[in-house]
Amino acid sequence: MILHAGLIALRSSGPWRGVLLLGGSGSGKSDLMLRAVGAGFRLVADDRTVVWASGERVFGRAPETLSGLIELRGVGVVQEPSLWLAEIAMVVRCDPLETIERTPEEVTETIAGVEVPLLRLHAPDASAPAKLGRALNRLGRGRGAA
Repeated sequence: MILHAGLIALRSSGPWRGVLLLGGSGSGKSDLMLRAVGAGFRLVADDRTVVWASGERVFGRAPETLSGLIELRGVGVVQEPSLWLAEIAMVVRCDPLETIERTPEEVTETIAGVEVPLLRLHAPDASAPAKLGRALNRLGRGRGAA
């Protein structure tokens, strides 16, 4: 299945762990991905992500025609070094600031039939890339990557 979503991945001391970014057009997904790449994440897919489940794990990659490309509003489509695929360890829904709770309950999102930890985030926040890394360490614990 192909989702209107971006996918980035982070590797700290183990395998790459992916963060699937969901949100409407103009919600800041690509901008957040660019800032996260500057903070140590790697691009997997921008705008469209092919997702599939294997057992209790869910994976994602870019469609071949979009692999290694990121669209930057006001700049255009540019090349960016990317990973071929990553296990999706966490889902981030890019939402308006006023809809995000200060101390939310832990929730999940079902992707390709697999429940994955969900974080709602205001993508334009300067702290958003740092929040991604910290949330991935907290919510995405125990998930491996390919």
